Amino acid sequence: MNTTLIASLIIIGLLAGILSGFMGVGGGVIMVPLMIILLGFNQHQAQGLSLAVLAVPVTFIAAYTYHVNGSPINWKYAILIASFFVIGGYIGSKFAVAIPQNILKKIFAVILVVAAVKMFFSK
Repeated sequence: MNTTLIASLIIIGLLAGILSGFMGVGGGVIMVPLMIILLGFNQHQAQGLSLAVLAVPVTFIAAYTYHVNGSPINWKYAILIASFFVIGGYIGSKFAVAIPQNILKKIFAVILVVAAVKMFFSK
């Protein structure tokens, strides 16, 4: 790894972490596009690395911070959702790796645009 790559990875990690803690976004919205644009990763590489980064300890610390600062989290709900998130992640990853990179990139972009437009025009 060269210095530029290390700096890019650090910047991507910081931006994703800050925005994840601040707005609940990080992996798909921040890391995947930046890894593709800045590092030249293909869609499959970026999505796989994003999933690897978002391991439970990383997100747990951010969620715990919310919890101890007056935004109580229903941990039973979180555990139930997380359990099925793991199952869904497995199923989704099986589909993703079977789809050609150019198609996957287009699907990813459409989902981001639809979410952005919906959020922008919502009350």
